[in-house]
Amino acid sequence: MERSLTLIALFAALVAALGLIPQLTLAFGVPITAQSLGIMLCGTILGAKRGGLAALLFVGLVAIGLPLLAGGRGGIGMFATGSAGYLVGYVLGAFVTGWVMERLYSLPLGLAAGVAAVAGGIVVVHICGILGLIAVVGLTPVEAFFADMSFIPGDFIKAVLAAVITGALARARPASLLSRA
Repeated sequence: MERSLTLIALFAALVAALGLIPQLTLAFGVPITAQSLGIMLCGTILGAKRGGLAALLFVGLVAIGLPLLAGGRGGIGMFATGSAGYLVGYVLGAFVTGWVMERLYSLPLGLAAGVAAVAGGIVVVHICGILGLIAVVGLTPVEAFFADMSFIPGDFIKAVLAAVITGALARARPASLLSRA
């Protein structure tokens, strides 16, 4: 239990730290950051429950006002911006990434991590992001879809990185890969 709590807090901190990497903000107010890589790693390394809880802790800390998002943003007001759907998607995406990772046990580790990162860290997060752009920003579904597409190339690179990092961690410390425990 104590180890799980420590890892959940550590991965929430990792997601926050990845927000320190310089961002690129799109015209509709949503920045491209490395934080989604952290969300993917939450799932591929910690698994569904712990990964989802790490993302939930991160989003909770943002909601109470800690400036953990790229550019030092935070607060409940973030849920009234174009980032709202992506923040919700972080929690669901980390959970789904871990869930998929846990079920792809028969695949080679790197491939399983890549598939899981795409399923949760890209598909789920982007569906939530598109829904957020529609609901909060007021874009039409087509506009939201095309606005969201600007994230996809970078997120595929992050999914590959998540697979490589997960594989390297598994080789260096096999017991630390809780998604395969």
